[in-house]
Amino acid sequence: MIIKRLWLTDFRNHRATDIELDPEITLVVGLNGHGKTNLVEGLFLLSGARSFRGAKVDALVASGQSSAYIRAEVDHNGRSVLVELELAAGGRSRAQINKQRVQRFKDLGDVVRTVIFSPDDLELLKGSPAMRRGLVDDVLASIDSQFRAVRTDFDHVLRQRNNLLKQGRGRLTPELEANLNIWNEQFVEVSNEIGRCRSNFVEKIEPIVADFYLRVAGTDDQVSLALDANWREHGLEKTLSETQPEEIRRGVTLVGPHRDDLIILLSQLHSRTQASQGEQRSLALALRLATHAHIAQTCGDSPLVLLDDVFSELDEGRARRLVECLPDAQIVLTSATGTVPDGVKPGLTLEILEGKINAG
Repeated sequence: MIIKRLWLTDFRNHRATDIELDPEITLVVGLNGHGKTNLVEGLFLLSGARSFRGAKVDALVASGQSSAYIRAEVDHNGRSVLVELELAAGGRSRAQINKQRVQRFKDLGDVVRTVIFSPDDLELLKGSPAMRRGLVDDVLASIDSQFRAVRTDFDHVLRQRNNLLKQGRGRLTPELEANLNIWNEQFVEVSNEIGRCRSNFVEKIEPIVADFYLRVAGTDDQVSLALDANWREHGLEKTLSETQPEEIRRGVTLVGPHRDDLIILLSQLHSRTQASQGEQRSLALALRLATHAHIAQTCGDSPLVLLDDVFSELDEGRARRLVECLPDAQIVLTSATGTVPDGVKPGLTLEILEGKINAG
């Protein structure tokens, strides 16, 4: 997959951006605050209409405008595909592939797949379990349409179950118990499928992460991964029965896939609390490189690599080793200074100033 051309209209500070991208490496240069990360964010949105910065749609639309538009001409398996995304402030956003409406935004990932590297990736190690769950689920959603459907079903069932628990106001009535039994059956079914998919993914990706860590960090420390999903050990049906009184009292579902975590160990120690910041940064890079490798191997097509000011956060040795690990894929990277490590040879350099781009 190659993104040949990108249009951004009223997207953040990009009022009317129209650029062609190099099939190998495009370097975007500009001072902070002028729109480099916004451009990368626009590319990332094409793979699922969700910002890697966690921004709401209203924040993506330029001031004074009702909608922002992102369009891309994509070479997908030798076929030209037009991907279009309309982001409506306060309204209903929509997406199209070759002028055909896309029902679920995540289905954009069947055409455009991306892997983002950013300085904020340290949160994959330091942040909440939701960050790590999101990483796992994003990769699974990008390669498996059935997982996307199951995950959508899970979100729906979880919302319904939580609504029921809140309605109980701390009391288990016969009506609440009957309704909970109905939703519990569906909750167990979709949860077991999500747990199975996540567990299989973690097992497959663990040796890939370990290998990339050795290559990026330049050490022989052992990396191991595990899915922390205690409900799977005892069976979710039994666990729900045991936690039901507390769930009714608190009005929320306390066990299930929405509480899972990806445990990342370095030399048998929890990396979240025991690893140094340099080790955590190497682990974050290894996770991103491994997810790219897994997606490429599974789908037979390399995702677009987005490197948002990553090298500025790395020491010389780690930057050099990252370059050696970069996949054979289309790459877009940003830099405030235009300086990149040896081995990175941009085919195209774009200079950005206040949301306006000139080819260098």
